[in-house]
Amino acid sequence: MRPIRSTTLTVLASALMATTLTGCEFTSEPQDTSEIVIAADLELSGAAASTGKAYQRALELKVEQINESGGLGGRKIRLAVKDNRSDPAESLRNIGDFTNDATVSAIIMGGCNECAIGAANTVNDKKVPTIALAPATKVANPVAERRYMFKLAPNANDSAAALAAELKRKNVKKVALLHTDDDYGTESSVLLEGELDKADIKLSRQKTIKATDTDVNQAVKSLVDGPKVDALVIWTPAEQAMLAANAATSSKFSGQLFFDASAAGDLFLGGDGKSRATDDATMVFTQTMVIDDVIATTPAKASRKQWFRAYTARYGGYYGFSSFAADAVQLIVDSVLRAKGTAGALNRDGIRDVLETSQLEGLSGPIRMTPDNHSGLMPQALTTLVARGGRWRLAG
Repeated sequence: MRPIRSTTLTVLASALMATTLTGCEFTSEPQDTSEIVIAADLELSGAAASTGKAYQRALELKVEQINESGGLGGRKIRLAVKDNRSDPAESLRNIGDFTNDATVSAIIMGGCNECAIGAANTVNDKKVPTIALAPATKVANPVAERRYMFKLAPNANDSAAALAAELKRKNVKKVALLHTDDDYGTESSVLLEGELDKADIKLSRQKTIKATDTDVNQAVKSLVDGPKVDALVIWTPAEQAMLAANAATSSKFSGQLFFDASAAGDLFLGGDGKSRATDDATMVFTQTMVIDDVIATTPAKASRKQWFRAYTARYGGYYGFSSFAADAVQLIVDSVLRAKGTAGALNRDGIRDVLETSQLEGLSGPIRMTPDNHSGLMPQALTTLVARGGRWRLAG
């Protein structure tokens, strides 16, 4: 056998090196610079416009913060917002447009219960991960029929338990209840009555109002007139809750006022004496509403204080439910980054799978999603607030 010439060795070595380099080029993945598109269906006009606009502000601020942080590795979030005019039919049209848009990674829906419940089938059929900020249990249950729908808002059973515990602590014996006639209000009245029974507190009477009502005087008057009750529980959105408090004052109600978490709106309750109606009123909500009263003993609390300050600095005040919108953005972005897939390719199934097992010490409090529970806010996120000096404060 003739010896291999040095030139042959050189050729072989060069070929091997070329093959190795070529292999490296093919196996290294290019940096993903594709947009993360988050669609938002919000109540920017109509009966729930104040809450919807607060959600929009929170979404825009959170997206800006994440984009400026540089933590997305060359990617950016783009927010695509549509106004549903507080109308479930318009909301469903918006959801249809979003689910047909191949660039949309996930959807955030506002606080309209009927909108979220009505969109559940479309979201599931089109397999687009969606987080609704509406509180009704039916938004995310039954989970088998809501695989792509998630909920981030206070849960009625947790609010009912917390309210009943506070009523018992204050030695209340008889209460009246005002609630909306929508899915959330109806389920809440049943849950609250059950919790009151366990606490040996009598629900003397209750009245319903429509979620769009702007005059609640007659309903409140019928509750506070007649046989005395120690407290009036108001289970309505923020605007109606303030109207109900004013109506109770006008009717010379001398008992205590208690608000469900859905009543959390503006931090400040009005000036020029307008806040007298809510003086000493109690509300169950998250600490985010009053985070400037909280000492930052953990990184999560420090983040909540930073968020509160950033929001108030930008918008001149704070709105209770803003933190839920911001947490929804964070959950979606985390899920997009963790979902496996080819760079630049949208992986909605992967996003859904990650979202379903997400854990986050959020701005709203501890959030835990599981395959059996698509409503992530933990009960311990709720605390007791009290109205003092025209704003909400941490009780105690």
